[in-house]
Amino acid sequence: MRYLRLALLFILALSLVLVAMANRAPVLVQLLPNDFAALLGANFGLELPMFLVIFASIIAGLLIGFVWEWLREHKHRAAARQSGKAVSKLERELANMRDATSLPKDDVLAILDAPKVK
Repeated sequence: MRYLRLALLFILALSLVLVAMANRAPVLVQLLPNDFAALLGANFGLELPMFLVIFASIIAGLLIGFVWEWLREHKHRAAARQSGKAVSKLERELANMRDATSLPKDDVLAILDAPKVK
C-alpha cells in the first residue's frame, strides 16, 4: 500500500511538472476588465506564467472549499460540544450518586442504613 501511495504521488508530481513546463508563457492577469478599469482610472495587473495562475486557482479553490465546509459544519460541532458537556455532567452526577448510595465501611452502620423490608 505504501508503494502504491508513493507511485501515485510520483505520477501526480510528474503531471504537475509537465503542466508547468507546457504553460510557461506569461499571461496578463488583470483585476478589472479594461472598460471598467478605464472608468475608474486604475488598472491593476500582473504578468505571470500560466502555470502559476493554474496552480494558484487550484489552491484558492481548495481553500475556499475548506473554509465553506468548516462554516457549514459549525452547527454539528456546536451540538457535539453540548452533548459532550451533558455527558460529562451526567457522569459526574452518577459518580456522586454512587458515592452517596454506597454502603458504609462499618458493618453496624450498614445494617442500620439498610432499607427495611415490610
